Amino acid sequence: MGLLTFSINITLDGCVDHQEGIADDETHAFFTRLMDEGGAMLWGRVTYEMMESYWPAVARGDEEAPPAMREWAVKLEAKPKYVVSSTRKDFPWTNSHHIVGDLRTGVQKIKDATPADVLLGSGKLATELDRLDLIDEYKFLVHPRIAGHGPTLYQSGLPSTRRLELVSAKPLRSGAVAMHYRRAR
Repeated sequence: MGLLTFSINITLDGCVDHQEGIADDETHAFFTRLMDEGGAMLWGRVTYEMMESYWPAVARGDEEAPPAMREWAVKLEAKPKYVVSSTRKDFPWTNSHHIVGDLRTGVQKIKDATPADVLLGSGKLATELDRLDLIDEYKFLVHPRIAGHGPTLYQSGLPSTRRLELVSAKPLRSGAVAMHYRRAR
């Protein structure tokens, strides 16, 4: 059984707006390594649609992109992608699958069937899955920026504080820090 690992870019003030992070080769290499270690991706509809609108074109070579971004796109194309949505039913991007029914049951089935980590990359969905006690690890790339706006991590709140244990912290040349935490049980 794989772990459910929540991974996202975040600023020092908690902003998870994808446009606020540093998008350099080292950042893309960091997320490519995470994806290499993982067995599947898990997103909410909004994140899926954002990713679907750009990365397949990069993988096909229809969009100009540096080598690190193209490598990410090609690997993402091949990964199983699971999507939680109550409003959209059709997910045509290669290897995309719709999670239907009970959220806890659907995500637990993916964890049970995926020997490597399942990478969760959606902030709102992470809140719901944390409420269900399904997230095992957190791998945040903390950027040296103060955005001064949202959306922010866990904006809608959690029922209780989550205690985490530090596994590792690795600074990048840009000043961002890759933080790896495990849920303290």
